[in-house]
Amino acid sequence: MQCRFGVQQKAVFAFIILCFLLIPSLALAGHGDSKPVKKGILLAAFGSSMDQAQVSFDNIDKAVKKAFPGVPVRWAFSSSIIRHILAKEGRIVDSPVTALAKMMDDGFTHVAVQSLHTIPGEEFSGISETAMKFEGMPKGMVKIAVGKPLLYSNEDMDRTVKAIIASIPKDRKPKDAVVLMGHGTPDSANIYYPGSQYYFTKADPKILVGTVEGTPSLDDVMAKLAKMKAKKVYLIPYMSVAGDHARNDMAGEDADSWKSILTKAGYKCVPVLKGSAEYPQVVDIWVDHLKTAFNSLDH
Repeated sequence: MQCRFGVQQKAVFAFIILCFLLIPSLALAGHGDSKPVKKGILLAAFGSSMDQAQVSFDNIDKAVKKAFPGVPVRWAFSSSIIRHILAKEGRIVDSPVTALAKMMDDGFTHVAVQSLHTIPGEEFSGISETAMKFEGMPKGMVKIAVGKPLLYSNEDMDRTVKAIIASIPKDRKPKDAVVLMGHGTPDSANIYYPGSQYYFTKADPKILVGTVEGTPSLDDVMAKLAKMKAKKVYLIPYMSVAGDHARNDMAGEDADSWKSILTKAGYKCVPVLKGSAEYPQVVDIWVDHLKTAFNSLDH
């Protein structure tokens, strides 16, 4: 009897252990494990409060929707200053955090976030960190992937240089200089601007890269211009949109604008108020980065 009772005890004990092992699995199965896959895209730009910049965003939106038919596309601006200005005008644009939270509430399980920034600086890093917080969150997204900004690899540099050179006004003569105005940043990613200069110089020595808030500066650009002996300078934004920096800091009538300073120095300036996102060949680079991110959602 004692022997048979011991066997029964072991059987009961094993059954109890098995139940404890199965209960968590059954509980999880009842709380959304079978949630249907829902993919979406979030386009994250720095933003602009100027109506003239909207053409760049519309151009990107159109290209993305053409490349991803049927996939829901949402937008976010990373600049809180821009969002607040727009809000006062009655135009509400979500931050990346708010946009992702709404997508989570709307049942999106897989989201590709595409940075529409030019370099992988502070804005890109912030968006990447924010996006990753939503992956693995309780009842959050199953998978999030972040697409690279415009300039990230050697191939990106080559493609961007070719695209921008192809977009320079056709009336530009070989002796005329071209000055590209980038934003600049205190972040280490500012190295992409002097890096860009290297690539542009190889393609066309009369194309110069400067920045508003980094290096190379306008003084650096002017020192090179003096050696070129060019009399005419095309001023072109090296930014996704022709917003405030392009229209005021670059082409404005105030004495401290690049146009005014260069004109005073004896150059004939020709501003080109088109952001890089207005050029299809440039937008193609962002779209290709988005394709890479979107495809990774399945892995």
